[in-house]
Amino acid sequence: MSSTTPTSPPTSALDLASEFLDRRTPLDRIRGVLHRFPAISPAVVLVIAVIVFGLLNDRFLAPANLSLITQQVAVVGTLAIAQTLIILTAGIDLSVGAVMVLTSMVIGQTAADNGVPAVLALLLGLIVGLAAGAFNGVLVTRLKLPPFIVTLGTLNIFVALTLLYSGGATVRGTDMPPLLPWTGTTFDVAGVRISFGVVIMLVLYVIIALILAKTAWGRHVYAVGDDKEAARLAGISVNRVLLSVYLAAGAIIAVGAWIQIGRSNAASPNAGVDLNLDSITAVVIGGTSLFGGRGTVWGTLLGALIVGVFRNGLSLAGLDVLYQTLAVGILVIVAVAVDQWIRKVRK
Repeated sequence: MSSTTPTSPPTSALDLASEFLDRRTPLDRIRGVLHRFPAISPAVVLVIAVIVFGLLNDRFLAPANLSLITQQVAVVGTLAIAQTLIILTAGIDLSVGAVMVLTSMVIGQTAADNGVPAVLALLLGLIVGLAAGAFNGVLVTRLKLPPFIVTLGTLNIFVALTLLYSGGATVRGTDMPPLLPWTGTTFDVAGVRISFGVVIMLVLYVIIALILAKTAWGRHVYAVGDDKEAARLAGISVNRVLLSVYLAAGAIIAVGAWIQIGRSNAASPNAGVDLNLDSITAVVIGGTSLFGGRGTVWGTLLGALIVGVFRNGLSLAGLDVLYQTLAVGILVIVAVAVDQWIRKVRK
């Protein structure tokens, strides 16, 4: 009795079957690509914005204007790194701007009024940033309070502490040691003036991108943001990861405070009024999902650049600042709508 060996269908038959079973439309395929590579959409928006504004106004692509855009993005871009880490865990931080202002005042005032050396003043600022991050993190992890409510409350706390500490007075850069406003010093790159604050921001992006992509901690951050319960069942200490994220965000915000001092050549309690929302805007436009678990810091950098390009381009077009804010608001709504659409991708 002879036995027959089952034969596999020809490759062409497998391809036909696969094509028949894959009922995705071209739009579904685009959605799938955007789901896997969330930085693509902000990159496309940035390129289109640069081309359009460049055609509308010859001054837009001038080296002096590009210098202005990069320097304006430095502070928001740095705070947006901290915001990205928190949003990746499905949280949100409304207090980043307030923490940055408080930290900058501690750095500037201790150095100018108390004669504290610049390095020690920066270290004190780092401690303040870490303490603020720890405070937010403990409220979220130990008391199980929603991040939105926690940071909405601490926003007001940090603003009040800033005013109480500073007395509402601004510390000028000329009264500080040279190291503190040093981040505002610029150098020439192909005709564009780049500040050392921009360089520090870019270094932070490289470091955080590598940590998120190459370390177990980075994978745990994504896992916690995607599904906390599943992460817990997989053996991940969810509370420890969340607390570490808020601590890391506090340290990054402290660096942002140093960059802000250099950018404005002062430490002012009134600085950064819109930085809380601008940092969230950069993250959302950059393709990071507000529901957590999806996004990259490089997308956030693109989002920060988009905000800077839109504000600058509309200003050169002669539009009132209210229309600039309107345009940014529309960008946020569109970005969230696109995120909702991308999240419906079929696996």
